[in-house]
Amino acid sequence: MAKIFIYPTNSLILSDLVERFGHKPLAMMEKIKEKITTVGVDSPPINITPEDPKLGLKYAAVEVPAGVRGRMALVGPQIDEAEAAIIVLDSSSAFGCMGCARTNELTKFLARQKDIPRLEVKYPRTEEEGKYFVYQIAEFLKSLPKEEDEE
Repeated sequence: MAKIFIYPTNSLILSDLVERFGHKPLAMMEKIKEKITTVGVDSPPINITPEDPKLGLKYAAVEVPAGVRGRMALVGPQIDEAEAAIIVLDSSSAFGCMGCARTNELTKFLARQKDIPRLEVKYPRTEEEGKYFVYQIAEFLKSLPKEEDEE
């Protein structure tokens, strides 16, 4: 089972596909769940620890807006942990404010810099493109080593 970093980091479809093919998705949902269910961490927006901004500085400079560093405190460790990555280009779900846009650019940059198997696919706009989109992801996930293959 490989740990697959997915982008957009909140994609339920990618997360589900990765799980269906026997791998572990590294998605934002798990990190958020971890944050809100941890005892001692308050409810949003006060759900960060004093260590989170420091962790964000590992991925983004101090001059970068705090929102980018905060997001990178969640996304950066996932990229570090990843053994493969799936990046969806031109996704309509990857919209947002300037902090989100900069975080998305930095996230894709860091995932591309890491020497891991990576699949970059274009967001589908038609049914046929959707079928090909799923086919490409399925073939990529099948090509990755499973736990039994690693022994």
